[in-house]
Amino acid sequence: MSLDRIFDPALSAEELRGFTRTVAEIEWLLLILVLLYQVVLPLDEEAAAALAMAMFFFAAFVLSFHYANFYRTETHWKITIETAMMTLFVTWVLAHTGGADSPLHDLYILVIIVSSLTLGKIVTLAVLGLIAGCYVWLAYPLEAGDLLSLPYGAKLLAQVAPMLLVAYITSMLSADLRHAYSHVKQLSETDDLTGVLNMRAFVTLAERVSQQAGRYARPFSVLMIDSDSLKQVNDTQGHETGNRLLQQIVECIRGRLRQTDLIARYGGDEFVALLPETPCNGAAGVAERIRKSVESTPLGTRESSVSTSVSIGVACYPDHGVDFETVLEKADQAMYASKAAGKNRVTVSRT
Repeated sequence: MSLDRIFDPALSAEELRGFTRTVAEIEWLLLILVLLYQVVLPLDEEAAAALAMAMFFFAAFVLSFHYANFYRTETHWKITIETAMMTLFVTWVLAHTGGADSPLHDLYILVIIVSSLTLGKIVTLAVLGLIAGCYVWLAYPLEAGDLLSLPYGAKLLAQVAPMLLVAYITSMLSADLRHAYSHVKQLSETDDLTGVLNMRAFVTLAERVSQQAGRYARPFSVLMIDSDSLKQVNDTQGHETGNRLLQQIVECIRGRLRQTDLIARYGGDEFVALLPETPCNGAAGVAERIRKSVESTPLGTRESSVSTSVSIGVACYPDHGVDFETVLEKADQAMYASKAAGKNRVTVSRT
């Protein structure tokens, strides 16, 4: 099993960056709470010195991780390191403020919240086990028999149980929030009718492919695909049937594309597909397979079936343009050439 699988796979890099700011705020909150405790309840000289040293090193750690770019990339592993440091800091504080009976033992809950929000259930359970081990260590001055006794076990369970509850609730809320965020993001990036990308999302992804193609001298191709039948279907069968036609065309297109290819609704009855790492001859072959698939899949209606076809234009990088916008324009022109030549055909740009 890959080590990355132990983390929450649903947390995207963008969400991780957002949670990193929350982690920093929780770390500062830890420092403030310990400082307030020291001010309100004066400690003996040795304990005060120990807390001051711990706060100094922990503050330096937070500054280096979040503000000095010591660790530039936001990853699960970075937050794991921070969670471990928070656990160590809290354990040190408890060791000098009363051990397992310290009034600050609830600071561990902040560690659990960080883990539940960002690292997933498996890591959070591991953190809970680590905290339980810390409680045992903090109670080490007890006799070995006391550590194994029922009263001590009940006390340990009472201390850990609230953290387990917080971990469960926080994990569930975090999962619900991420699901809602993912749903909203999907709606903002896809076409409602066909489920393919909208042009805003498509152009963003296409620009990345274009930049990589320019950097590494790799080809890509663009297919502009237009339905030849939508106006007739709308006029004779109604717009609901026309919508089914568009959905059927999308299925035919998808069936001939790879997982790495992109497809978007360009507008109305037009679709655009981007084929990374594909030269012109390969793109023309894909376009022809799409054309044949649509032609051989008539649209069923209540009365009969309706013949369907598409006109396709093909343009490629670097043959027909030095950037994505130019290649897209050439593919659009080639598609109109297919229309003008009688429809239901594939035309490769000649310029």
